[in-house]
Amino acid sequence: MTPLVFDDQRFNREVSFCRVYSMTSKEKLEKLFLQNRISYFIEWQDRSFVSRLFGSDKKKEKNMFTIRINEADVERATALVSGMESVKLKKIKEDS
Repeated sequence: MTPLVFDDQRFNREVSFCRVYSMTSKEKLEKLFLQNRISYFIEWQDRSFVSRLFGSDKKKEKNMFTIRINEADVERATALVSGMESVKLKKIKEDS
C-alpha cells in the first residue's frame, strides 16, 4: 500500500467569515448563500448581559451569530454580503 503524499497541497479550510446581529439578517444571509451555493455553518452565541448593556448596537438584541464558510468562498461571499445590515465581516488572515 502506498502512503498518501500531501506535499505542496493546500486544502480548503473553514474560517470565521462574519458576525450577524439580527434574525432577519441571518435569514437573508442564509438564503443568499444557498442561492449562490456557498457552504456555511452558523454558530449561535448568546450575548452576555454586559455586552447587551454596553454594546454598540442600538437594538440591544440578545442574539449574535458567527457565520463560518470555506476559505475558498471568502472572496465571492464578501462581494455578496457587502452593504447588508447587521452583518460585520471579520478580518481573515492570508496564509502565504
